[in-house]
Parts: sequence; C-alpha cells; structure tokens
Amino acid sequence: MPEAVPLYDALAEDYDRFVNWAGRLAHELPFFTSLFREHGVQHLLDAACGTGRHAIALARQGYRLTGADLSAAMVQRARANAAAAGVDVPFAQTGLGHLATLGETFDAVLCLGNSLPHLLTAEAVSAALNDFAACLRPGGLLVIQNRNFDRVWTRRERFMGPQAYHDETGREWLFVRFYDFHHDTITFNMIRLRREAGADWQQHVEATMLRPVFRGDLAASLTAAGFRRAVFYGGYDRAAFDPETSDDLIAVAFRD
Repeated sequence: MPEAVPLYDALAEDYDRFVNWAGRLAHELPFFTSLFREHGVQHLLDAACGTGRHAIALARQGYRLTGADLSAAMVQRARANAAAAGVDVPFAQTGLGHLATLGETFDAVLCLGNSLPHLLTAEAVSAALNDFAACLRPGGLLVIQNRNFDRVWTRRERFMGPQAYHDETGREWLFVRFYDFHHDTITFNMIRLRREAGADWQQHVEATMLRPVFRGDLAASLTAAGFRRAVFYGGYDRAAFDPETSDDLIAVAFRD
C-alpha cells in the first residue's frame, strides 16, 4: 500500500496558494533553461514534484517531462494543474529511491524544494542518489536544491518568513513555518491559517521530520553514487555556495 505523507497530503489543496509560482518560476527557470541548453537536455524527470508547477512550466517551453511524488494528493493536484494548463505531463505516485521503477531513462533529474532532507538516514540518501543515477543516461545531469543547512543548523535558524494569500472573494490564508531542532534531525512545522471574509481564523497544524543535508556530506555521497563534476551554487543566480551566507544549496552533478 502506498505510504501516507500526512503534511503534504494535507497541504496539497493549499500548496499553490502557499507558493508565489509566478515569481518563483520567473526567478528559477532561466537557471534551468540555460543549464539544459549547455548540456543538450530535452527529457527530464521532476522527482518530488509536488503540484507539478516546475514540470508544467518546462513542458510549456518544449521539454519532455515526467513528474513523480510520494504524496497521492500532490500527484492528483499536479495532474489537474497539467490538464488546466493544456500540457501532456505524466505524473506517477513514486517516492525517492524508487524512481527507476518508472522504467525510463532521462537526460536530467530534478529534486527541488528541499525534498532530499525528508530522507532520515544517510543510507536512504545514498539509495536516492543511486536511484537518480539509475534513471539517467551516461553523462546525464542531476540538480538538487535544498536549504543551506550548513547555516541553518549552525545558527539554529528556527523561523522562516510567513507567506500570505488572498483571493477575490475575500478569503485569506496565512502560512507559518518553523523548525524544532533535535540531536541530528529537525521537526518541520507548518501552521495553516484560513478565514472566510468576516469570519474567524481556522487553524491547521502539521509537521514532518527532516534530516539536514550538509554540503560536504552531499559531495561525498554524490561521488559514491557515481556522479562527477559536482558544482555547488548558493542560489539560482549561480553564485558560488557559501556555507555562512547562502540561502540555498544547489548541486549540479553529472552521471559517469
């Protein structure tokens, strides 16, 4: 039976309100399209794809996409989003470490949105990286985007900025995210607040566990999984990764 993913199953309905997709895609897509031109990428797998917005946006630019996510609710939302956008993107309910069961070989694999830290052991991360390699053609590229846990963990940066959304009917949403730090893991908490026009706020609280992925550990694990020429950026502007100041850890690595 497919594994339940409580936080993301619950968040699927609101995820496209939580993320400012117009702004995010405008910021991120030039990085991807430039990278793909440089390396002849046409066929991509978006792993942990959520509601499918990256896959749909890239498909609209002429790339061939497949999306996969462990959350059944996210996959359902992604399929609806693709249908509304008029693009043909297949989405499968498949988690990290099991993507090779899709039976396809790709030019590139994307694992975005701080997804890799949801794997709670070094062994699970290694299995996921080997799974990515199994999905790639020789020379294919892998792009991983995580938060910069080298900084977050050291500084114990607990709170992230709140996100707000409202629609034309007067309904409002507020999303509050924060971490609880443990010995070697983190609880990721999300409070979702919603109210109808003139009504009281309704509150939902969900949480999930993360295991921070640090730059040095990721570099070693990529090498062990058969990746070469790993480059680490601190953002989508291709600035070099700085463990003290970067917001993101973006790894670009190539399969042997």
